[in-house]
Amino acid sequence: AKDTPAFIANRIGVFSMMAIMKLMGDLQLSIDEIEALTGPVIGRPKSATFRTADVVGLDTLIKVAKGVAENCPEDEARAYFNIQGWLNGMEEKKWLGDKSGQGFFKKIKGADGKSDIQVLNLQSMEYEARKKPKFATLETAKPIEDLPTRIKALAAGTDKAGDFYRQFHYALFSYISHRIPEISDEVYRVDDAMMAGFGWEIGAFESWDALGVAKTTEAMKAAGYVVAPWIDEMIASGAKTFYKVENGKRFYYDVATKAYKTMPGGEAFIVMKNFANETVWKNSACRTYHLGDDVLGLEWYTKMGSIGGEVLEGIQKSIALAEDKYKGLVIANEGANFSAGANVAMIFMLAIEQDY
Repeated sequence: AKDTPAFIANRIGVFSMMAIMKLMGDLQLSIDEIEALTGPVIGRPKSATFRTADVVGLDTLIKVAKGVAENCPEDEARAYFNIQGWLNGMEEKKWLGDKSGQGFFKKIKGADGKSDIQVLNLQSMEYEARKKPKFATLETAKPIEDLPTRIKALAAGTDKAGDFYRQFHYALFSYISHRIPEISDEVYRVDDAMMAGFGWEIGAFESWDALGVAKTTEAMKAAGYVVAPWIDEMIASGAKTFYKVENGKRFYYDVATKAYKTMPGGEAFIVMKNFANETVWKNSACRTYHLGDDVLGLEWYTKMGSIGGEVLEGIQKSIALAEDKYKGLVIANEGANFSAGANVAMIFMLAIEQDY
């Protein structure tokens, strides 16, 4: 990373958190609503935004934000790093998060002796019972397993949640475009830093790819957001994405040379999705790829990697193919869980029918 204030992860991560806090006020959203919108559903940790702030410590968050505002005079988005009045008030009261026992959340003991977590109401500055938010956009998108596809569905929402996702991504994309080459010469280093440092499942430039670079850039401009000149140059050159896969290899768009370059380290491991064009067989739950050297790769993408009838079909079919025409078979997937086990209800039904 370049020697710039907050380096890559904190620069982008804290901007993301401050942008979310601003949007919360603009759209009149609650802390519980923000937590529901910014957690695993968009590929972020369960701690989402405000729980993350409590773990990190509000004093630390404020210090980093102030540091960027003071030491990055050329940052076009410095205003985002201005500390909200209620955030300053929380610091003055020593409501710093886990280290002080309360922050955006507070654990209390009820009359029955059981612990309960309450959430801060930023209007009254009092703690209250948590409420489970409901957004039509979330209900529609949650069942979608593929994260890029889910993010696209979230940003297409027509309710307040959809407004939030569009404005958040517009602000984030504008910001990261202007940080090249200031904090990094390569887009993949920004994404890698966010995945390693903040636990994002996919990086910001990957999210931009998911929403469509040219389409989203046009929408950003219409909404008043500004992108760095190299984005327009990239689109004008015919390059449609920041990343692409060809012949099982992943490439990234290099801003300096205005051309695609091979992702470093790619030869050291196999990424199944990079072989999508080498699909030998598939059903709705799994795919069998030719990985090269006459070796097949079987991947399934059911919820939590659960094994059901179609996965069993895929395993049997892949073994048969490997024994007939190939030299080997690799069974793997890139989900958070390789497999949570069998779909018990389905296995039970097969047992009743004696379908072994």
